[in-house]
Amino acid sequence: MAMVIDTGFAPVFELTRGEDVESIHYGAAVVVDSGGRLLAWVGDPERKTYLRSAAKPFQVLPFLEHGGMEYYGLSEREVALLCASHSGTDEHMAVLGSIQKKTGVDESELLCGIHRPIHKHTAESMRERGETFTPNRHNCSGKHTGMLAYNRMKEREPGFITDRFQYIDAQHPVQREILQTFAEMCGVEPEQVGVGIDGCSAPNFSLALYNVALAFARLADPVEGGVQPSKRAAACKMVASAMMSHPDMVGGPGRFDTRLMEVCRGRIFIKGGAEGYQGVGLMKGALGPGSAAIGIAAKIADGDRRLSVRPAVVLEILRQLGALSPDELDQLSEFGPIFPIRNWREIVVGEARPVFTLDRAP
Repeated sequence: MAMVIDTGFAPVFELTRGEDVESIHYGAAVVVDSGGRLLAWVGDPERKTYLRSAAKPFQVLPFLEHGGMEYYGLSEREVALLCASHSGTDEHMAVLGSIQKKTGVDESELLCGIHRPIHKHTAESMRERGETFTPNRHNCSGKHTGMLAYNRMKEREPGFITDRFQYIDAQHPVQREILQTFAEMCGVEPEQVGVGIDGCSAPNFSLALYNVALAFARLADPVEGGVQPSKRAAACKMVASAMMSHPDMVGGPGRFDTRLMEVCRGRIFIKGGAEGYQGVGLMKGALGPGSAAIGIAAKIADGDRRLSVRPAVVLEILRQLGALSPDELDQLSEFGPIFPIRNWREIVVGEARPVFTLDRAP
């Protein structure tokens, strides 16, 4: 008999064909309020996994906490791009160019690497024009620009001596400060956070889903979440506001994060990461008058490389929480939570659907 290993994941999404279930996706998700109370879950709330790009709203906090927005005269729209996994459109490039002009960061300094723009039309247009892809088109170029800008700002502090060209080293002062801030937002010590290297070469973090959901709840309501000092609380408010006010900067045309924030503007902010990770923040009152701010962290076990399971699961979580109206669900129906499965002749042959009910705290 084969050994069964408890991974902490539970069935969350299935695909049918005819009358039979053909495929099952596993995952885990946690819902926590800003006071740290575990509200609901599927799978193991203590399942530890990497946030990937869902960490970006926290990686920018030290820069904002220490006055980077005011120091460089950045707009809220530009702050949103610092939190982004942008699609590399020309509009994104214009905003990124403005940030780099204000901060003195040069594209050649970015150590994120190069990939084709996520936005297919942009990539095709660039190829037709004979343009090469460059680091600024990388979806993480905003994050890297923010790290470099913060390093430049700190270089003017007495006694701050470091090589800005090593800004992605985990031992670099900027990265150590990011780790410390992230750990404090999650309610843990820095040594409890797993540190690995992200796809863009910057350090990334692994932590229990519960703690990450708590961090998103605190980002949504730093006052009730007890975030200190006050400058960090103000930075949390700015991140949430910038993302919700400028969702087009956080993702791009037709992408789930952008569309959800467009539809639920001012109530929910969201940031996805590679390999099936999703972080969500619900503002105070999003579930009705007097409701606490809420954080959600979700992970699809198989990585969701086709990017269709994670949005459907998140929509189902929000539906079960009562966070979305029927009209909002209808506007977001291209992402689920239920899809017909069609063959190449557009004949419906099955259905893709969530298969979980959230466990609720008493």
